Amino acid sequence: MAGGPLTGYLASFEPAMRQAIAEAKAAGADVPVGAVVLDNGGSIIGRGRNQREAAADPTAHAEIVAMREAGVSRRNWRLDDCTLVVTLEPCTMCAGALLAARVPRLIYGTDDPQAGAAGSVWDVLHDPRLGPPVEVRSGLLASECAAMLRGFFGERR
Repeated sequence: MAGGPLTGYLASFEPAMRQAIAEAKAAGADVPVGAVVLDNGGSIIGRGRNQREAAADPTAHAEIVAMREAGVSRRNWRLDDCTLVVTLEPCTMCAGALLAARVPRLIYGTDDPQAGAAGSVWDVLHDPRLGPPVEVRSGLLASECAAMLRGFFGERR
């Protein structure tokens, strides 16, 4: 997705990714990852940012926080007509939660070459033993998403 303007299907998720990026930027001392859950009409029903440090909770990844909020918003754990938009490819825990919540679509910004579970290291979301496959689209605003992470980790080295 480097260069040129976004077009087509993936471009329709750019506003949601911009919201996820805003969440990531608000992560404070946590790794800057942000996520939003969209209902079938495209409205945001859940927002999340990494909060492991802030909450002293190893499960407080952006995706989990956003899906929890979406479930509360809907009063239902099934998010079977929703889309998760996240700045970084989900890890195995988050991919498993996506499957458990029955989220049918994932849009993410940049790959996670160390822990990605949506195709780069593992492909949890397409393992037929775990349920129906999830539609996965990657690369939306990837450069911007990756730059946030590089900046964060560069400051810590």
